Amino acid sequence: METLGYNKNEVSDDTQSKPKSGLYPSLPYPTSESVGGMPYVVKQTAQSQNASYQGMSQPSATPYPNAGIYPNLPAMPLPYPSTPLAPIPSASPYPSASPYPSAMPYPSSTPYPSAMPYPSATPYPSGPPSLPYPMAGGMGMPGMPMPYAPLPTSPAPQSIYPSMPTPSAPPPNEPTPEEEPSVGVQELQFTSVKVPENQNMFWMGRKANTTRQRSIQGDDFATLRESCVSNNTLFEDPDFPANNDSLMFSRRPDRYIEWLRPSEIVDDPQFFVEGYSRFDVQQGELGDCWLLAAAANLTQDSKLFFRVIPPDQDFQENYAGIFHFKFWQYGKWVEVVIDDRLPTYNGELIYMHSTEKNEFWSALLEKAYAKLHGSYEALKGGTTCEAMEDFTGGVTEWYDIKDAPPNLFSIMTKAAERGSMMGCSLEPDPHVLEAETREGLIRGHAYSITKVCMLDISTPNRQGKLPMIRMRNPWGNDAEWSGPWSDSSPEWRFIPEHQKEAIGLNFDRDGEFWMSFQDFLNHFDRVEICNLSPDSLTENQEQSSRRKWEMSMFEGEWTSGVTAGGCRNFLETFWHNPQYIISLEDPDEEDDDGKCTVIVALMQKNRRSKRNVGIDCLTIGFAIYHLTDRDMEQKPQGLHFFKYRASVARSPHFINTREVCARFKLPPGHYLIVPSTFDPNEEGEFIIRVFSETMNNMEENDDEVGFGETDDRIAPALPPPTPKDEDDPQRIALKRLFDSVAGSDEEVDWQELKRILDHSMRDVMVGTDGFSKDAVRSMVAMLDKDRSGRLGFDEFEALLTDIAKWRAVFKLYDTRRSGSIDGFHLRGALNSAGYHLNNRLLNALAHRYGSREGKVPFDDFLMCAIKVKTFIEMFRERDTDNSDTAFFNLDDWLERTIYS
Repeated sequence: METLGYNKNEVSDDTQSKPKSGLYPSLPYPTSESVGGMPYVVKQTAQSQNASYQGMSQPSATPYPNAGIYPNLPAMPLPYPSTPLAPIPSASPYPSASPYPSAMPYPSSTPYPSAMPYPSATPYPSGPPSLPYPMAGGMGMPGMPMPYAPLPTSPAPQSIYPSMPTPSAPPPNEPTPEEEPSVGVQELQFTSVKVPENQNMFWMGRKANTTRQRSIQGDDFATLRESCVSNNTLFEDPDFPANNDSLMFSRRPDRYIEWLRPSEIVDDPQFFVEGYSRFDVQQGELGDCWLLAAAANLTQDSKLFFRVIPPDQDFQENYAGIFHFKFWQYGKWVEVVIDDRLPTYNGELIYMHSTEKNEFWSALLEKAYAKLHGSYEALKGGTTCEAMEDFTGGVTEWYDIKDAPPNLFSIMTKAAERGSMMGCSLEPDPHVLEAETREGLIRGHAYSITKVCMLDISTPNRQGKLPMIRMRNPWGNDAEWSGPWSDSSPEWRFIPEHQKEAIGLNFDRDGEFWMSFQDFLNHFDRVEICNLSPDSLTENQEQSSRRKWEMSMFEGEWTSGVTAGGCRNFLETFWHNPQYIISLEDPDEEDDDGKCTVIVALMQKNRRSKRNVGIDCLTIGFAIYHLTDRDMEQKPQGLHFFKYRASVARSPHFINTREVCARFKLPPGHYLIVPSTFDPNEEGEFIIRVFSETMNNMEENDDEVGFGETDDRIAPALPPPTPKDEDDPQRIALKRLFDSVAGSDEEVDWQELKRILDHSMRDVMVGTDGFSKDAVRSMVAMLDKDRSGRLGFDEFEALLTDIAKWRAVFKLYDTRRSGSIDGFHLRGALNSAGYHLNNRLLNALAHRYGSREGKVPFDDFLMCAIKVKTFIEMFRERDTDNSDTAFFNLDDWLERTIYS
């Protein structure tokens, strides 16, 4: 089965030569025209490797016709900017050195193994129907299998992209291949996988919209309950009403559903009856067994349980028909407030319920989760691990047990030591629902893993330790494993009594049983691990030496035309994606190769809430690059970095799931992570999390906001500094122009300025009726220090000097002479004008001034430059001690921002 993490070549295989440990984990290396025998992979061929984004053209040497704002300003051709792309070179043989491990031993004299040969006849080498990723750091890190069947898609067009460029000799400022082995090495193309919507993780029709999210604010529960108690009323949730809309969105119920409060169902309702346990969750008519399994796992850790289900509520003290629950959503814990009206039929709960008829915490938990996602129907179909993420804030890994790595037991042991929640399952029988195997296991059913350990064993022939797994069927009945090490099996006589006591061994028919690890590998198909974030451990757990992950997290956004650059197949725009640096200082304590375990998880935000209007998950992934100390000085990395460097790790595929996660083994050092969508110009929000066994430092690799140097390439197009001599011809001509418009008051207002600019800028105002009122008024406000709404001659002269600079910059980047620049060039254009902005500000400017097609016309570009210059100067004026801090009172701030 194809994986979301590492795959077969990273695991032990006796039939093939075993790759040696390399400095970095290898990239995915497709093995056949169908990409591992999977026709559903959208395969990008060599032609698309460094494909140009279709909206970006090559720079043109043809200058604009001269139409200067100063008299007799000479026209001159402008050199190309660095942002527009150089022509793509023709393909030629790639260098033989590569930083990626291969199946052949590499010389010990270099930290990188030799490259795998790249055939010329086809972009994919021939091989068995699999995608062998060479071993990550010699550890054989396992893969995470897809919990779904793939969806066939058509191959991507192969003729619309230019041919793949050869990594030519790197420029002089690049490290040499000896200094950084990834320099000048061919970058393998990225592939995407499309998953059927109804088999995607958390298949949901819709999620809570903005209105419903308003009810999950921190103080609402206490305030609302106090109000209801004082008024002697029972709470009724207006955001999740007791009607059919909260039940289903695709159809009407097939019978009458009555919403009843617990006191209308039983005489003595309780939130908890004799505490809580995994036996308190019983599935109803809704197909959400994945939620049931996650809730059962949740009961095993009191801290996690009471963070999701606060204990400050019941049906006795301060009862007002209102309850609250907390779920992790995209990096934050949110509170969901509900009333206690539950859907029933003939007086019985129809969805999740407890074994005790008068216990209601599980039914109310399910209602809160349904509200979070928009309806009960939205909970049909899902995976246990994604629900566990929402219950814990952890990050999920999937492993295909049939391709089990040699260190899977070690991974699971470490996960148990960190308090990770684990589950496993068997592939379902396509013909029989929940079919039972000969050994008593249920197909298509989720089991909780409750213990992973080594047991002492003493037989007449040998003594030693045996790896064992304890698991539980959430049904909690006698549907248990009946093979070796099952309840009351003879194998237990070889285990010392003191060890049986230590593990709490019992033979109750409660759904819990033991298996040897080998039987576990033979009979189960998938194991899933939800690694907990550091804040999930209690102080006692930390003091008892329970291991914990170190975690870093950032939020980001892909904005069309600005920061949505697509994957590395689109070299020209790829570098515009958000970038993050992670620094790994110390190797894992028990790693003999001196490497660091790193889990990178990229999650897209809020896509499910848009599914009811036809918007599904984006196809997302990431690439990881090694950085030298010299590279650390550049923020962000530009086109040339990615042109001459190969990634050292990556997500195996770009895939349309909520989260993409992979585990790597990397040497200590600095690494650049570039999350992206597969294609350019796909907008979305995301969070990226990095888990490591040792401390990691993560930061955004972005520009610092402020003024910079003006691009030397526009200097020839700028007017020379105007002397203050009264007899200077250029100044006399400019004064004559000013006087002809200003009139007797010797000042120009926005209307008079508009007349001048519309005439002077007609060469760059292509297809428009001139400048907008807002643009011209902002120009006046930028230099109008006395807030009069008018400019004197000196202010007018300074404004035209700025406009001349911005006009020259715009011409430099408007290579097609279309009157607009591509949004991907906005950063470079503003840099050339002397303004440095980070991604958040560029995204804001694009949302405010960019067109739907990702273009920025000249007058909007001027507005960008004016706003940036005005607000930076406004801030600097108040930042008297250069502390990056300025103070404004409300009146002053409103006056300045409103007028600007």
